[in-house]
Amino acid sequence: MRRGFGLTDGEHARYADEGFLIRTCVFGPAEVEGLRAAAEATVESVLRLCAKGCAYLLDGKRFVDVAGATVQFEHAVGSGTVRVIEPAHLFDPRWESLIDDPRIVEPVADLVGADAVALWTDKLNLKRPMEGSGFRWHQDSPYWIHDCTHVDRLPNVMVLLDDASEANGALRMIPGSHRAGRLPGTDDGTQLGGFYTDPDCFSEAAAVAMVAPAGSLVFFSPHVVHGSPPNRSAQQRRALILTYQPAGYRMLKLPRVRNAGG
Repeated sequence: MRRGFGLTDGEHARYADEGFLIRTCVFGPAEVEGLRAAAEATVESVLRLCAKGCAYLLDGKRFVDVAGATVQFEHAVGSGTVRVIEPAHLFDPRWESLIDDPRIVEPVADLVGADAVALWTDKLNLKRPMEGSGFRWHQDSPYWIHDCTHVDRLPNVMVLLDDASEANGALRMIPGSHRAGRLPGTDDGTQLGGFYTDPDCFSEAAAVAMVAPAGSLVFFSPHVVHGSPPNRSAQQRRALILTYQPAGYRMLKLPRVRNAGG
């Protein structure tokens, strides 16, 4: 039974036009504190496991595959600071409740165009104070196109665990870039270069920063070009990004279906 959290006509129009939308302060302070605790517990869990994981370098950056997840570390040589964990829900039960929360599931179902949805993937992004590195301009669809036939129906929702500001590296979007579909990648000779969007295909000057308080939700298309600068501030910038799909499909990294919303 739906509880009235679906998208308004105005939100549908905004998402269709710009490729993203923000709902501010969806989760209250106590809920946010619980999610922050889940984030730090997740980091502690993966760090304990990483010694037994499969470590490798891509373009000189350290990754570790462990317990069904991929852990990315900060770019500085020898850094032990975790940057990304995907999927994160394996490491703390509090993420499971978030995946099923109707405040997320109902608007996402409207974006998917389905009565029911399932989880595609989730990742915990961590930009630690004065250390968190940026993310180059990219679309999500080129990462996923070889793993599913419904890449157009994979909307993301970013749950802000901290206030997002220009100073701490708020995510930035290129409005309307999703309407061109999958864009060409760069050809810079690196291992991952093809996943970053060719800068000739969009105007960085059009970028809009997703500045919003903790507890807000940012919904965005798998085709919208997005990226973020480093965290130059003394504040944390943590976020969990959940990606959904029509119900009944298996997850990206795990050989099982995780339907959402009950």
